[in-house]
Amino acid sequence: MPYSHPWPVTVAAARLIQEALAPRVIRKGKLGKVKRVAGVDVGFEGNGRTTRAAVAVLSFPDLEPVDQAIYRCPTRFPYVPGYLSFREVPAVLEALHMLISPPDLILCDGQGLAHPRRFGLACHLGVLTDIPTIGVAKSRLIGEHGALPPRKGSWVPLMDKGETIGAVLRTRDNVSPVYVSIGHRTSLATAIDYVLRCTPRYRLPETTRRAHRLASG
Repeated sequence: MPYSHPWPVTVAAARLIQEALAPRVIRKGKLGKVKRVAGVDVGFEGNGRTTRAAVAVLSFPDLEPVDQAIYRCPTRFPYVPGYLSFREVPAVLEALHMLISPPDLILCDGQGLAHPRRFGLACHLGVLTDIPTIGVAKSRLIGEHGALPPRKGSWVPLMDKGETIGAVLRTRDNVSPVYVSIGHRTSLATAIDYVLRCTPRYRLPETTRRAHRLASG
């Protein structure tokens, strides 16, 4: 079921919330019929004073636009690596509430389990909405991995302290990989499959590309 909590203004309070909610992440689960996938992204206006959250909903598997929403609010949490969900998710939740056609799956531009406390933005959003989520990050936050073959679809495990926390996935031949991890209510194998199916032409999923345009437009 969805969960809620007060939004803290200090890193110490945010860390306590991460540690308390991390056990609520469901690291498996069969997705039902996925008819709509969404990307979420957040930009900032007015030298960071205003948060601009965007959600782009696409049909699946043909990835055509279905719905979108943009929500602006004052920025209330500082930029601190490892705590981005506290800066971004409050506005994302409001944007999701504005949708007429809600998604069956959300691909987040950020980390899921591939996080020091196993509670990145994708996990946080998933627990709060109870919608299956996947983290698809452009860069590595933590973890180590082996050499990755150059062909699209190749992947290697991302490891931290003996645990598989995600996958380093090649979405285009000879192009820098993305870092995929479970957000909520999915498995890593399923997450990899959906990321590839949402990435027909470019390095990043179409969900992320469209949400980014909305968030930065």
